[in-house]
Amino acid sequence: MNKKIIRAFSLVLAVCMMLGVCAVPTQAAKKKRSQYTIGIDPGHQRYADTSLEPIGPGARTKKAKVAGGTSGRYSGLPEYRLTLQVARKLKKELERRGYKVVMTRNKHRVNISNSERAKKLNKSCDIAIRLHGDGAGASAHGASMQCSTRNNPYISKLYSKCNTLSKDILNAYCKKTGMKNRGIAYRDDLTGTNFSTIPVTLIEMGFMTNKSDDTYMAKSSNQTKMAKGIADGIDDYLGF
Repeated sequence: MNKKIIRAFSLVLAVCMMLGVCAVPTQAAKKKRSQYTIGIDPGHQRYADTSLEPIGPGARTKKAKVAGGTSGRYSGLPEYRLTLQVARKLKKELERRGYKVVMTRNKHRVNISNSERAKKLNKSCDIAIRLHGDGAGASAHGASMQCSTRNNPYISKLYSKCNTLSKDILNAYCKKTGMKNRGIAYRDDLTGTNFSTIPVTLIEMGFMTNKSDDTYMAKSSNQTKMAKGIADGIDDYLGF
């Protein structure tokens, strides 16, 4: 009798599952790309704003609201133009993959401080990517990330996520572009990072003072590769 009951129950359960009637415990459904919003901050703007703002919430230390940025020694391309060019391509690539995107600026003649940029992305984004070009001696070349430390007085709770995001983007970016991987620089004096309430990282996409890096980054087709590399890193971070 018991065997008959068990067989009958198994049959009913099988039919229910086939019809989708019975609820069966499963893992939570994985989020889709369309459920994520990516924040992009194209570094700098047409004119610097040297007035001061705190480097973090409640901080006494202050820095310029927006620095002037560097410029291509060989291409003549200003950093503020490079970052927006790449940001537009990154936005297009991310949207093509299904993500939602918010940018801190879409033109050059703006005046948006670093803390204001962070606050804008905090409102609706899941992660934030800050785009910059590096500058140093002519021999320095390659890409790097700037990430907060685990002891950051403002966003220490985000350290693990920020660090993973930094690694994923840098590795994917260098793989796609062939740029030298210079690793991650850890620092706690970046206003646009310290005011973030979401995982954030800053990528130095290459040295605008190096001939090879500068001429590479100034070319539109290479900027597309740069954008795809960053997008690949975002995919890696979010598990796609």
